[in-house]
Amino acid sequence: MATHGGPEDDGDLTALRERAEAGDRDAVDQLVELAGERRDLVELRRLADAGSRAALDELVQVAAEEEDLDTLRALAEAGHRDAVDVLEELEGGRPT
Repeated sequence: MATHGGPEDDGDLTALRERAEAGDRDAVDQLVELAGERRDLVELRRLADAGSRAALDELVQVAAEEEDLDTLRALAEAGHRDAVDVLEELEGGRPT
């Protein structure tokens, strides 16, 4: 399958990250979308730590789908209400 030179290429990702760091909201949104598609928790965490609410929401969603309880616990401890809710739901069916 041929690539179309999209932002998935390393050089394009680097340029997109640079734009995002310079405050380009469109670049941030694109990075969040790409990271979500790749299920890249590291990239989502980096974007969330930089202040992206969309990245934080996507991080919770991907962590929930992956049942990554450690990530969800860290987010819940940091006060993210959605992470608390998802964690309670996931742990609710598990023996203690």
